[in-house]
Amino acid sequence: MKTIQNIGLALFLVGLAIFTALIFLGKYQVTPENLDELVNNKGIKSELFINSMTTNIVGKTFSNPFSFSSEVRTVLESANEMHKNNSEWDKVIWDKPHSFSYQIAKQSGSGLIKENKGLFWWLTFGIGILGALMYIIPNVVIKGPPGIKNNGIWFNTATNRGWIGWFAFIFLVGFYLLLYFRPDYIVNWTYVVDPISKNLSGNLASQWFLYGFLYCTVMTVMAVRMYIKYRHNKYQILRTTSVLFFQIIFAFLIPEILVRFEKPWYDFKNAFPLDYDFFFSWNLDQLIASGGLGLFILVWGVVLTLVIVPVMVYFFGKRWYCSWVCGCGGLAETLGDPYRQLSDKSLIAWKFERWIVHGVLVFAIIMTGFTLYTYFSGTDAVLGIKTQSIQDMYGFLIGSIFAGVIGTGFYPIFGNRVWCRFGCPLAAYLGIVQRFKSRFRITTNGGQCISCGNCSTYCEQGIDVRAYAQKGENIVRSSCVGCGICSAVCPRGVLKLENGPEKGRINPTEILLGNDVDLMDLVNQK
Repeated sequence: MKTIQNIGLALFLVGLAIFTALIFLGKYQVTPENLDELVNNKGIKSELFINSMTTNIVGKTFSNPFSFSSEVRTVLESANEMHKNNSEWDKVIWDKPHSFSYQIAKQSGSGLIKENKGLFWWLTFGIGILGALMYIIPNVVIKGPPGIKNNGIWFNTATNRGWIGWFAFIFLVGFYLLLYFRPDYIVNWTYVVDPISKNLSGNLASQWFLYGFLYCTVMTVMAVRMYIKYRHNKYQILRTTSVLFFQIIFAFLIPEILVRFEKPWYDFKNAFPLDYDFFFSWNLDQLIASGGLGLFILVWGVVLTLVIVPVMVYFFGKRWYCSWVCGCGGLAETLGDPYRQLSDKSLIAWKFERWIVHGVLVFAIIMTGFTLYTYFSGTDAVLGIKTQSIQDMYGFLIGSIFAGVIGTGFYPIFGNRVWCRFGCPLAAYLGIVQRFKSRFRITTNGGQCISCGNCSTYCEQGIDVRAYAQKGENIVRSSCVGCGICSAVCPRGVLKLENGPEKGRINPTEILLGNDVDLMDLVNQK
């Protein structure tokens, strides 16, 4: 079995290496036809841009995306600067430089990869998936009987911030930086998934389709690992299946199919304020212009946020969303599961968590308030502050850097729920409801606790579960996502996830000893 695993690991690394190397392959040449198509599609009025493109780029061959994109951005920025200085606002091209460069690169790329998309899919995704499964599946035999123990994770370089962990950190951060800020460098990656995108939406793949497909692929492969590791626990099997279903069907397939029928791309499970741009003017205009479906999406988004979310949290806790539905949580629970023990359990981290996650929530609410005011009033600023500037700031700092680069890229160093714990505004909203008005809690049987520490070790939200278990105290925390891993790893059955009625709960705030208190009196007081 070890031999099979070693072969699988080698295959996975080969697929990863080929995938990474694709960035540096291929050629780029803009033809006059490419330029005309771009000008017509974008409605470009800048003769300066067109002439500069014709002189400096059209007809020339570039051997890599870096020099090509650099030239395109230089031409674009120079033309825009000249038009802005002359107040020729109608001639300014308002697209972001890297996004604009990506579109040109997508049209003008050529070479082995673009001509053999299917082959390179098998050489990257195909080999990578096969290798990963060959490494994961033998664990059914190698690991012996089901059950999770604190078995050497702190001595493994992959799970204890060793060199493998740091390598994974650098790769993930690098990937997200390219995805968000340099998509024009990864055009070759999108060619590989073009056939799949064409079959679903009828369009060539964008960097976001690539990300969505990669997201679903990684979650599916790592879900196999979850099924094996937690095969003794039905709750974990069902939870893993649920997040897979909602990610693949609701977040990936349905939105792409909607686009094929010329409808708005929309993830029906995404709630505000996680879906922070839901009330942006461009989105509202698009939904209203889309007729009945657009209006349904608009109403559904409002009802989901204001009615369904708090009601579901009352009955089931925030786990119904964070651990059963959310794509961010789904990736954290599959790809991020090997790193859950790295979450900081210190008091300082908890204080920092409360301030920053609720700060992001307040930021999102204020931004949305400004956005709706300017949308209905027709102005572009509130109290002298431009709404667009606030939106851009939130999109860059929270939507890109925090949710993407830090939220996922930092898994191998800071644990798998960095975004959910410290940055997600929806998690903050759910947590407030859970903390003060929810039937969900984790009950503990302190008399059975042996203080092994497994529960606290594996808590991805940084909760010192053992401290509650030792006192026999119910766990009602705003940050708890109800993943149930603490219960799954407990060797004594001390912890239980419950949705019972609030009446009759015993929630002691101090250790109860001997006959110091009559527990029945506490029940009757409820």
